[in-house]
Order: sequence, then C-alpha cells, then structure tokens
Amino acid sequence: MAETVDIHALAGAYALDAVDDLERAAFDRHLRECGACAVEVAELRETASWLTHAVAEAPPPRLRESVLAEIGRTAQERPRRGASGAGRSRRSRLLRWTAGAVAAAVLAAGVGVGTWTVAQRDVQRENARIDAVLAAPDARLVSSEMAGGRVTLIVSPSRNAAVAVLDGLDDPGADKDYQLWMVDDAAHNAGVVAGGTGRQYISGLAPTFAVTREPAGGSASPSLDTVGKINL
Repeated sequence: MAETVDIHALAGAYALDAVDDLERAAFDRHLRECGACAVEVAELRETASWLTHAVAEAPPPRLRESVLAEIGRTAQERPRRGASGAGRSRRSRLLRWTAGAVAAAVLAAGVGVGTWTVAQRDVQRENARIDAVLAAPDARLVSSEMAGGRVTLIVSPSRNAAVAVLDGLDDPGADKDYQLWMVDDAAHNAGVVAGGTGRQYISGLAPTFAVTREPAGGSASPSLDTVGKINL
C-alpha cells in the first residue's frame, strides 16, 4: 500500500526545489490555502540565500561554543491549549528552523556573541508576532500573482495585523528592493523585502495592500512602478 505523505512536510523540499513535478503542482495549490506553509517556505528560501553570502571575516575564538550555549538556554515554544496538532507542529518547525538558521548565519559571518543575542531576541520577537497572526481565529489568506511570482497575505482583523509572504518574484533590479504598503487615503510604509522572496510582519491594516519597486532601503512614499495590489 502506498505511503501517505503529509503535504505540510514538503515545505523544506519545495523551498529547495527538491520535489518532482507532481509534488510541486500539489504544493503550489496547497500554498494558496495554508498561511503557515507559505511563511515557512519564505523563511527557508530567505535563509538559504543568507548562507550563500561570502564570509567577510574570521569568527572570534570560542564563538561556536557560546552560540550553542545560547541555543541551549532558549526555551522552546509551549503548545497552546486548544491549538490543533498540525498547527502546533508547523509553527514549531518554523520557530526551530529560524533559530537554527540564525545560529548558522552568525557562525558563518563571524558576528560577536553580544550581536548574536540581540539578533536572537529580534528573531524571537518577530516570530512571536507572526505566530500570533497565524494562530488568530479570524486569520484569512489572500494572494495574487505579481512580478513573476506570488504574494500571499495572512490577515487578522482582530489583531489589526498581517504577514506578507513574497515567493519567487523577479529580481527587483540593481539597487532596488520591493516595498510593501497599506493604502487608504494615503500609502503607509509596511516594510521592505530585499529580493523576490521573503516575509514581513505588518502592523496596521488598510483597504488595499500594494507592492512597489523602490530604491534600496525603501522610500518615504511610493516613487516607482507598482508591481501589484491586493484588495482586503
């Protein structure tokens, strides 16, 4: 009898393009409905790109031991009462992957232990906010194809927040980034994503979400072409 494969377990292989055509088509359909997997795939691809960056300097002595000690002292996420087993598993995988990825990036780049601690706290804070949106009872998913890829929003009106996941968008160009906006009577900066794949927590909702190409680091207001819009 053929073994049944949990579609969520394909996130890692999909992110690394290690799936066959049938699995890719099935997971493409799944991503349109699963916000947790959309975030996880973006995280995996973003981290894989970090690990391809050139090493600029040698790490200080005993950095590896210090980083591993920090990981050992970091409390794991405890399951929420009433959360589904599948939801807990996917969120836990995301948090474990991110912590490990940051550790690998720190070791590769030779960042000091003090910087590592700040980076670790920033990642934990960001993941907690993302996790809260994914776990919100009113969370819903909307997505649209744009710039050769797909942008997915997991939106929670009760938290007045969203998570944007950019997957496979074209390279924005030399010295350009993708910038996200929440638009009502004016355009409000919702964050910058370097390259065509990544994720961004957004605080504050508006009727329309938009993506533009902007100079690297972003602009105070939209200044270049609009890549796409999603009506919320």
